[in-house]
Amino acid sequence: MKIHPIRGAGLHPARHVKNLPHMIGILIVFVGLAASLQADEPYRPTPGEFPSAEHAKAYRGELVFVDHVNRRGSLRLHVDGHFQEGRLHHFAMLPYGLIRYRGAPAELRDIPIGTILYGRFYLPPDPKTSAVPVVRGNSVTEPAENHAILLEDGPSLCLREGKAWQLKQVTMNGAEGELLASLDREEGGEGLGGEHKLTIDRSTRVWRGRELLGIDDLVTEGLWQENGQKELGGQTAQLALTWHPRYLYQQFHVADICLDEASLNVAAERQRQRHIRHIRTRWMPAYVDSVAYGKFGQATVTATLFGGMDESLYADFKPNIGAKMAAAEDTLRTWWQDHDGMDGRIVAVDRQESEPPLGSSGIQIQFDVPLILEGFRPGRVVRIRPHSWPNVKPPVEECIRSFEDRWPSLDVFRR
Repeated sequence: MKIHPIRGAGLHPARHVKNLPHMIGILIVFVGLAASLQADEPYRPTPGEFPSAEHAKAYRGELVFVDHVNRRGSLRLHVDGHFQEGRLHHFAMLPYGLIRYRGAPAELRDIPIGTILYGRFYLPPDPKTSAVPVVRGNSVTEPAENHAILLEDGPSLCLREGKAWQLKQVTMNGAEGELLASLDREEGGEGLGGEHKLTIDRSTRVWRGRELLGIDDLVTEGLWQENGQKELGGQTAQLALTWHPRYLYQQFHVADICLDEASLNVAAERQRQRHIRHIRTRWMPAYVDSVAYGKFGQATVTATLFGGMDESLYADFKPNIGAKMAAAEDTLRTWWQDHDGMDGRIVAVDRQESEPPLGSSGIQIQFDVPLILEGFRPGRVVRIRPHSWPNVKPPVEECIRSFEDRWPSLDVFRR
C-alpha cells in the first residue's frame, strides 16, 4: 500500500512506529507547544487565516456527543473537575480543523462515541458565529478554548509521535481481563503516559495482519491463557481506549488492539477510503484568498485548499481542467452545491515550498469563473470539485436551508 503525505498536518505520515524519520515535519510544526501550555491568555485566531500552532492548547477527553453535520460535539475532558462534576466541554472544529482516526483522515461521524481523543484548541475566531455557545457566569465553556484545529484518537497520536504501547502482562478471568501496559511519554506531554491497568473483554477487537480477532481467539491459540496471568515481555502494540465504568477515576477500557504493522496499515487504509469517498462527494474545502475581477462578472478566484486530506485528492487539482466551486459556511456546509455552484476552470496550481501552517495544504489554486458569486469573497469558505469528481447533492440534513439554520439547534447544549 502506498503511503501518501498528509498536507497541512505538518508531517509525512507514519502508519507504524518504525517511521520515526518521517515525523520530523510534525515536530517542526508543533515546536513551541510546551511554551504555549503555560501561556496565560487564550489565543483567538483571525477569521480567514491559519493560526500559529504554538498558540494552541492541548486537551484530551472522552467523546460523548457528536453533531457531525455541523462538525461539533462534546468531550468529557481529563482535567480537574470535569470527570468528578460531570461537566462537558462543547467544541466545534475550525473550518480547516483536521480529524485523524486510525492513522488516517476522518470525519467526526467516523469516530465511535466513548473514544478517547486528543486535540489542540483555540478560542472561537468569532464568538457571534460560533457553532457552540459562549456562556459566561458558569462552567459550560471551561476551558475557554473550544474550537479544535486537530482532533485524533490514541493510535493516530502515537503514530504521529513515533510511539507505541508496551504490553507487559495480561490477567484473564474467563471472558474478562486486564492488560498491564506502559507508554513512554514525558511529564506534561500530550496524552497518557506511564504504566496503566486497562480492562479488556469480548468487546475488545484484536487486529493482527488482515485478521480481526477477539480475545477468545488469542486464548484458543495459546497466546493468552483463559485464567491467570501471563507475561507479555513488552510486546509493542497500538491501543484505542474508550469509556470505562470507573471513568471518574480515569480508568480506561481497550476498544482495539493492533498487534503489528500490517494490521495498522489495514485499519488505516479502510479509514482512508471512507475519507476519500466523503470528500469526493462533499468536495474539497478551501479559503478564498483574493479575487481579481474582470468584465461583466467574470473573475479569477485564488483559494488555498485546506490541509489534512489524502494526497490522492490533492493530485486531482491540476492546471487547465474544468471544476466547480460552491459557497460554504464555517461548518463546511453548503447550500445545494450540485446546482447552485459555479462551473469554471482551474488555470494554475501552486504548491508552497516551505512547510505550511497547520490546517493549510500549502496548495493554492486560481479558478476562473464566468460569473462571480457573492459567497466567493476573500476570507470565505468554499468547496471545490474537479469535474472528474461526482456532481451530487449531499444529504438534505447536511445542506443549509436558511441563514440561521442549525440542525440540531443550539438547544442540544443547554443543561
